[in-house]
Amino acid sequence: MKTGKLANTFRVDRGKHFRLKDFDPAETGHWKSKEHAAEALQEGIARTAELQDKLYAQNNWALLLIFQAMDAAGKDGAIKHVMSGVNPQGCQVHSFKAPSDLELQHDFLWRTTRDLPERGRIGIFNRSYYEEVLVVRVHPEILKNQRTPASLVGKKIWDERFEDIRCFERHMTRSGTVIRKFFLNVSKKEQKARFLARLEEPEKNWKFSASDVRERACWDAYQDAYQDLIRETATEHAPWYIVPADNKWFTRLVISTVIVDALESLNLAYPRVDDAKRKELEAAKKGLLEKK
Repeated sequence: MKTGKLANTFRVDRGKHFRLKDFDPAETGHWKSKEHAAEALQEGIARTAELQDKLYAQNNWALLLIFQAMDAAGKDGAIKHVMSGVNPQGCQVHSFKAPSDLELQHDFLWRTTRDLPERGRIGIFNRSYYEEVLVVRVHPEILKNQRTPASLVGKKIWDERFEDIRCFERHMTRSGTVIRKFFLNVSKKEQKARFLARLEEPEKNWKFSASDVRERACWDAYQDAYQDLIRETATEHAPWYIVPADNKWFTRLVISTVIVDALESLNLAYPRVDDAKRKELEAAKKGLLEKK
């Protein structure tokens, strides 16, 4: 499967002039057939599994995938489908909700830093440290509960957090962690339809929360916050992908192509066995064959 072109269509690695309204949540590119896209997705899933096995065996690189979105954009489903073929031993998934009391005793990056992927693993953050420049920005009263000294909570706090995030991601990249960030771009109309489905279909009732509707009332504020954070944190080494999310089948295909593209860029291979190790293996094989 040719992945680079589709992956790059939605890539933002220089955020200065980024405008969220330039990206259509309902776009499906030239993929007019869900069946064709489903076949391509299965190819991508198989290729991801193959590359993940080499990533795990080589044990040098790590891959961190960050998912951010408005409610009902399809993060959980995308993760479930796109990563369905990987070996669970080589994949670590973490979901971040409201900070615990322990987490509030530390800086805003601490709780996610603890869960960064080990070398050889793929780490998935379902929400992340970006919540600290999203939810907290839309609801500034949350800052009061974060116990940051009042003298440090000034007009520049968001710029300072953006700077901290950029430096953190640069450090991680220089340490061997490849970072890819996804914003699942769902339209307000489609979000409403999905909320109604959660209310009307019994098997989806458990997904609905009254807080979802309250947060929907802040839609414009969140759109502004997302645009700002993408402008400030989209870099060549840690790019954002603005993934159309109104059609789940296309969302999953785009994410899959990005993951495959990232892994292929590492030129992964199984470790080579040196002469000493080969002799050891041959001796072990001989011993096994000689014994019953």
